[in-house]
Amino acid sequence: MYRLYLILLCLLPGGMVSAQNSPILEAYIQEGLQNNLSLRQESLEIAKATENIRQAKALFYPRITFAPTYSLAAGGRRLQFPVGDMLNPVYATLNALTESNKFPQIENVDEQLAPNNFHDTKVAVQYSIYNPEIQYNYLIQQNLLTAQEARRKVVENELRYAIEGAYYQYLQTLDALRIFENSRSVLGELVRLNQKLVSNNVQTKDAIFAAEYEVSKLEQQRAEARRNHEVAKAYFNFLLNKDLKSDIQVDETLTGKELLVTESLNQLSEQAVTRRQELKQITSSIEASQNAVRLNENAALRPSVFVGGNAGFQGFGYEFKGQGYALGQVGLQWDLFKGYERKSKIQQARIQTDLLRTKKQEVENQIELQVTQAYYDLNTTGESLRAATSARNSAEQYFRLIDSRYRNGNVLLIEYVKAQNDVLTAQLQQSLAKYDLLIKKAMLGKVTAMP
Repeated sequence: MYRLYLILLCLLPGGMVSAQNSPILEAYIQEGLQNNLSLRQESLEIAKATENIRQAKALFYPRITFAPTYSLAAGGRRLQFPVGDMLNPVYATLNALTESNKFPQIENVDEQLAPNNFHDTKVAVQYSIYNPEIQYNYLIQQNLLTAQEARRKVVENELRYAIEGAYYQYLQTLDALRIFENSRSVLGELVRLNQKLVSNNVQTKDAIFAAEYEVSKLEQQRAEARRNHEVAKAYFNFLLNKDLKSDIQVDETLTGKELLVTESLNQLSEQAVTRRQELKQITSSIEASQNAVRLNENAALRPSVFVGGNAGFQGFGYEFKGQGYALGQVGLQWDLFKGYERKSKIQQARIQTDLLRTKKQEVENQIELQVTQAYYDLNTTGESLRAATSARNSAEQYFRLIDSRYRNGNVLLIEYVKAQNDVLTAQLQQSLAKYDLLIKKAMLGKVTAMP
């Protein structure tokens, strides 16, 4: 019987979105959304994407650079020109003819080509007038930021679902412990009753041993239930990034009753396709791929144009006097041939776009399937809860009759034990069905992205 309880417990989903309004549960959800490490990582990814946009936007502004250089050189190539050997004889003749020293003797040219004690201290300005790569890269980064924000909302929705699911499972373990405690009280009363019957020679002593055996079996089941309770408690606190042994506040008002769905299946499917952030994430990625196609197409067909200039000082020694200069530039860059690299990049971006469109269609089909399954699961679980409630009422009424008849000596012990086990099983099944109904309603809210 208890194995059945364990199997049913394992079949419960791991989380949910709000099935009923609960301030306690909502407070836990908000705490989890603030503290969960996975969500923090997604927030950091968004911060990174935001910085990428700032970097892409910075390329629209002029680039101003202060770039001083100072050079020392020794050795290397030299410029040698025998200008002295060529002109000095002529100058000497001219001096003799004119009887003067108007034509001095000069040295041959022997200069080091590498500049020594030379500086170039300048401010350089460059501004892009037209560059399709800058423009479309900025748009791509915006698309990627939108996709990352949608990704965070997907993780947030999953986390909300997980926190609520863990909370419901924790409540279910509390309910199970209460049920086992009540059963233990019943079996303890049976042991005492049998002891009285034996002392009055109404029953044989084996009835006491049989009752005590039932108590021992129940104690094993209670130990397993306590273990499940501690594990559920630790998992819930883990999702909230808290100490695993932290106490959990219980909301006793949460039940599986009156969970009605007013929308039709078609309405729910349409809502899901409109609201699900997974589709928004893929749509933004498709837009990024389309912009990548436009980027490479425009870069291949049109040149980039820029203006710029330098202003500063240039000369030997840091004197500045008489060394000032200014330079203006207008530039154009156009890659006429790069081994078909652009063509390959365009085709690659188109393939990526088609891939994402196919993925989007697949996700839409998956969402429709999820909504359909969640819708019918909720309806089926509601019927199961009604049946489990009816079965519990019948089992409890039957047990009351058996208990009365056993006290009067009209029923065998084995019938009493069977009736008591039937009550325990019916109570556990109803408890599981009650919380399973909450989970199924939450699952429907999750797959339709209900706020």
